[in-house]
Amino acid sequence: MIRFSLRCAEAHEFESWFKDGAGFDRMSAAGLVECPVCGDTHVTKALMAPAIRKVPGVKGRAEAPADTPPAKPQPTQPAAIPAAPGGRVAAGPLPAQMLALLQRMRAEVEKNCDYVGPDFAEEARRIHQGEAEARGIYGEATEEETEALREEGIEVAQLPWVPPSDG
Repeated sequence: MIRFSLRCAEAHEFESWFKDGAGFDRMSAAGLVECPVCGDTHVTKALMAPAIRKVPGVKGRAEAPADTPPAKPQPTQPAAIPAAPGGRVAAGPLPAQMLALLQRMRAEVEKNCDYVGPDFAEEARRIHQGEAEARGIYGEATEEETEALREEGIEVAQLPWVPPSDG
């Protein structure tokens, strides 16, 4: 997986993950990359600093060059559905446009990533440690497993898994 800094025609900046650079190109050409602030589908890659992977057995961390600007905060979406205790989102009907976007996102994940089921946390670690082929994966993980992955420096995202579209 690769993370790109993106910018829409309205100059909103945000980040998103893709299987590879060609994955972004395909999704963008199909109009599937959308600004989370305004919904604009005219999205381009923005200038970004490269991610430097920590090498096992090497002490210390690579520092960003002094002239690298600090990361910009990500745009936040207004809460359309109130949060329930425990950080979960309370159930409620999704607007049709949001449901369609989540269904397209699900289709892209299923098309471009490998399903690893309940072995998600273990496989994510293997990929991070270079023991398995670097590739996009999806599956299930508990909140504890997800938090442990983040503490280990492994970036993961939880996606709302809506029913697939009929089309």
